[in-house]
Amino acid sequence: MAVPSTRQTLVDYCLRRLGQPVIEINVDTDQVEDRVDDALAMYREFHDDATVRVFLKHQVTQSDVDNGYIPISADIPFITKVLPLKTTFSSINMFDVKYQMMLNSLGDFMQFAGGMSYYYQLEQYLEFLDNILEGTPITTFSRNQGRLYLHGNFEDKDVLPGEYLIAEVYQLVDGNTYNIWNDIFLRDYTTQCIKQQWGANLSKFEGMTLPGGVTMNGRQIYDEATQEMMRLEEKMRLEHESPPDFFVG
Repeated sequence: MAVPSTRQTLVDYCLRRLGQPVIEINVDTDQVEDRVDDALAMYREFHDDATVRVFLKHQVTQSDVDNGYIPISADIPFITKVLPLKTTFSSINMFDVKYQMMLNSLGDFMQFAGGMSYYYQLEQYLEFLDNILEGTPITTFSRNQGRLYLHGNFEDKDVLPGEYLIAEVYQLVDGNTYNIWNDIFLRDYTTQCIKQQWGANLSKFEGMTLPGGVTMNGRQIYDEATQEMMRLEEKMRLEHESPPDFFVG
């Protein structure tokens, strides 16, 4: 079997699976492309293999400040958090609180006092103070608009042009870079989408008798594909969908 590695090879695989060239698949090329798009939309919306966690770096421009939001590309469906813009203990000055506490910790290590448990507790304490004094940015991400809003940060000049923001996001896997076309769910679901279109096309000739007494039963093909699509969708959402609360916060 030729492993699908591109969009076209996936289409060829699905058509062969339905019987082509032994059987004529009565589906137009544009209809096939539409059904592939439908399958991709379902795959990207719910399948956890369709996205990958990355950290997005963005340099703020004057346009971002004037607009009050940051534009986000369409291949990012989820933004889980924006890293803190500023921290209370971010200075490298020798009189900085964190610098002095770390210096004392090193002294304790030299005297074999405190140990790693003390260092771990100290880091937790500093992180707690930083969270109380600075907190994390309050954000809103509108996927359909492609906009990330940072509430209050532009107005208070916490974010200035030229500064960088880092956000934890989930980005859609690029089919041109990585081979998503051989995914088991995508292969099966695309095949059933094309089969459903095939049945819908043939249903127009329901009950028509061809030479030799052969009759077309497009309704049966359509119903079989629909039932299989529902089964695949249920299985995907039970076994491969990330929990809804995973993207909350």
